Order: sequence, then structure tokens, then C-alpha cells
Amino acid sequence: MRFMAIVKANKDSEAGVLPSKELLAAMGKFSEEMVKAGVLLAAEGLQASSKGARVKFSGTKRTVVDGPFAESKELIGGFWLLQVKSKEEAIEWIKRSPAPFEGESEIEIRQVFEASDFPAEIFPPEDAAREQSLRDELQRKSAKR
Repeated sequence: MRFMAIVKANKDSEAGVLPSKELLAAMGKFSEEMVKAGVLLAAEGLQASSKGARVKFSGTKRTVVDGPFAESKELIGGFWLLQVKSKEEAIEWIKRSPAPFEGESEIEIRQVFEASDFPAEIFPPEDAAREQSLRDELQRKSAKR
């Protein structure tokens, strides 16, 4: 099972305030523990929404809205992608994380869809196999870096 642990942004991260040297070191150590345990697939921090954009869809129309975006507590500041046996295991890992920000902060945990989560009539086996092939190719390319 794969889970994404989503670090919620805050007003400081949205203002471009960088994490302290100590927090970066603690996050690096935590990520290293997850790598050694074989559960970490990816981990990244995100820059402020002022450097981003949103593409809104309405039928065939596309509208681009540049950041920043309101409600920083609803924005993503970073993430970990974990491969674990259960939601409970994902929770246990994230409970060990350093607090992402001073004061209150929040990390949301969401399960990632797998091909097996979809009935064959809407996601046929050949489509699932093609998706797995692409995932395997991405893994190989990532390993070569």
C-alpha cells in the first residue's frame, strides 16, 4: 500500500520563510530512517504558492491562475510518499516525524490508488499493465540518477 503524507503549509512557508538548519537536518535524518527501512518512495518540500499556478478546467476551457493562493492552511508545503503494509504503519511513521513548523502544524495521510482498486470494466487489465510498465520505467530511470 502506498500513502502520501502531506505537510500542510502555513503563513511562514507561504511567505517564503525557509526552515532552520536544525529542522532540515532533523527532516533529513527522519527521511534517512525511512529509506533504510525501505518505506520511503519520495520526499519533497514545495516552494510558496506565489511561485506556482493553478489550471482550472471547465469542459474544454482552461484558465490559468497564478499564485499566491489564499488559505495557506489548505495548501501543501511538502510530502512523503511511503510504501507500507497499512494505514496504521503510515501513521506510526509520521508520528515519528519532526514537527514541520514551529507552533502548530499538520500532516495529512492519504492512501494512493492502486490499479487493483478499480474494477476491470473501468480499468482493464491491459491498461493496468501499461501503467505498471510506466511505473517500472520511472523507477529504472530514477535509479540511474
